[in-house]
Amino acid sequence: MSFFARPSSSAIKISAPPSEEPPSPRPNKKDSTQRQCRNILIYGHCKYQDKGCIYYHPSRDAPSPAPPDSPTPGAALPAQAVNAPVFVPKVPINPASPTPTAAVPASLQQQSSTSSSDSSSEQSPQLLEQQSEPVESVPALDHDQYDPYNPYSYASHSTDASDDGGHAPSMNPYEMPPGYDAATLDPFYAPSMAYHNQPLNYHLYTLPRPEALSHRYFISDGTREELQKRSETVRAPPPNNMGLPEELQGYHSLIPLESIGAERRKFGNWYSTLYRATNSSDGFTYVLRRVENFRLMQQTAFSAIETWSRIRHPNIVSVHEAFTTRAFNDSSLVVVYEDHPNAQTLFDAHIKVKPPQFQHGRLQAQSNRVEERTLWSYIVQIANAIQVAHDAGLALRLIDVTKILVTGKNRVRLGSCGIVDVLMHEVPASEIPYLQQDDLTMFGGIIIQLCNGNTGAVNNIPGALEVIDRTYSADLKSVILFLISKPRVPKNIGQLFEMIGSRLLTEFDEAQNAVDRLEGELMTELENARLVRLMCKFGFINERPEHNHETRWSETGDRYIIKLFRDYVFHQVDEVGRPVVNLTHVLSCLNKLDAGTEERVMLLSRDEQSCLVVSYREVKACIESAFSELVRGG
Repeated sequence: MSFFARPSSSAIKISAPPSEEPPSPRPNKKDSTQRQCRNILIYGHCKYQDKGCIYYHPSRDAPSPAPPDSPTPGAALPAQAVNAPVFVPKVPINPASPTPTAAVPASLQQQSSTSSSDSSSEQSPQLLEQQSEPVESVPALDHDQYDPYNPYSYASHSTDASDDGGHAPSMNPYEMPPGYDAATLDPFYAPSMAYHNQPLNYHLYTLPRPEALSHRYFISDGTREELQKRSETVRAPPPNNMGLPEELQGYHSLIPLESIGAERRKFGNWYSTLYRATNSSDGFTYVLRRVENFRLMQQTAFSAIETWSRIRHPNIVSVHEAFTTRAFNDSSLVVVYEDHPNAQTLFDAHIKVKPPQFQHGRLQAQSNRVEERTLWSYIVQIANAIQVAHDAGLALRLIDVTKILVTGKNRVRLGSCGIVDVLMHEVPASEIPYLQQDDLTMFGGIIIQLCNGNTGAVNNIPGALEVIDRTYSADLKSVILFLISKPRVPKNIGQLFEMIGSRLLTEFDEAQNAVDRLEGELMTELENARLVRLMCKFGFINERPEHNHETRWSETGDRYIIKLFRDYVFHQVDEVGRPVVNLTHVLSCLNKLDAGTEERVMLLSRDEQSCLVVSYREVKACIESAFSELVRGG
């Protein structure tokens, strides 16, 4: 065939013997002490000569011809197989180190080596069977007993030798056989190399998971769905015919996040609207809160925005910048915040009336009651954000259920920070301690509203406390009374932490568990980028219609081996011709290919007339060579 014409091909052609040919008689074996050790013929020496090897070993000073009594097996292969081109690996291998046993019977290899004895000095040791035990320990097979390849039966995880001669068995890379000596058996640990323990790298792989656990190769469906929804929201195109400016102080693609119809929320005496926009400088999306018809009288009003922009806290929506603009045909104040796609306010998540749902065969109203464990998580997070703002000499001045965002599972962030400082910049700094006291009172009102599921509960404190007393614990009621009370001595947020000290430990444990879960999700995606790069190389090489004016470039030479390996990985069928869709098999093969292991596989052509026995390392060398040729453009 044309793809065997190049002497640089890194494969062995094995043609199956014709079925009508009568089986060749096996030669009569003589005493094993009169037969020359095949390790002498293969390597020029036998390291078991002084360790009990029972075969004939000629003197090292004398030439090593075969002894006259050595039987010569008769030729049983066709002439085309005898005259096959010499296999020359592209990557040099330590000749003193044996490679894993190829999936070819010993009888075929013995006859092939005898028929091509004239060129034995030029052949690579990988053409012959190389074993750590004497070669006669493997019984020879007759041609009529040998099935060259059975593509439907292979041992993917077996530790025993394959009976069908199809695939080399998989081995545990961390389990060493008895008497294993890395310096003499493994070519990677050659004696000339000074090996030191290295940190874990991506060439170390575990055994493939069972098929029942294949879904754990990727992140969980819930996390993936949530992240994809956020990505879809961020990349949503802007609406048409909204009358919005195309560019706003370096921001473009404005998308309104609130209704601009009849129901509009106000900041005091000003209407405000939220937009999502993309920054032209960094490409990230931000949330722009626009306050309409605001005329800035003093530039010093932005000093509080500079202080807020330096605060980075996990429970505060970060402030980016603020500016005024006339792009909306009025004088508007715009404050830019960090974007949290698909976030909900506390009002939408827990207080807003939800439509009824079918439960147990009938429509039932959904309860707005918040679990006490969730309430304690909210209290700890909001109190933490308040303490950070107070320690920085600031007051939030706006703690409302419509301005606190739920950005994840029980994860809250205080939003709209700093905007009141600009709108009411004339308030002197001496009023900050009183404003901080108001922050604690508004904090208590937030808890009352969540416990009662009603924003109007703060207008009837005794009735609201009665509901809380019946539904929640006494500790929660004590926290609410502390926050809404007005003692003679000013209170501070630190006193609240002293009251809920044990709850802090629970929240701290939950935060660490959440980090562990996310790291576990990340571990499942660790290898995906590397495998995608490998599959991209497959796509560049396989089925390429033309390269350098050669229409059959992808079908010849080493590229043909890559094509057969692609069929071996992705195009297998079972005994009745149904496609085998086995994700574990695909990931296992790609991992071994990327690591370049010495394990060998048998690749069968599509017409089933020839097969190639190659190792993963040789296939990897073929891919690198073909891809480098494409990159060079020649």
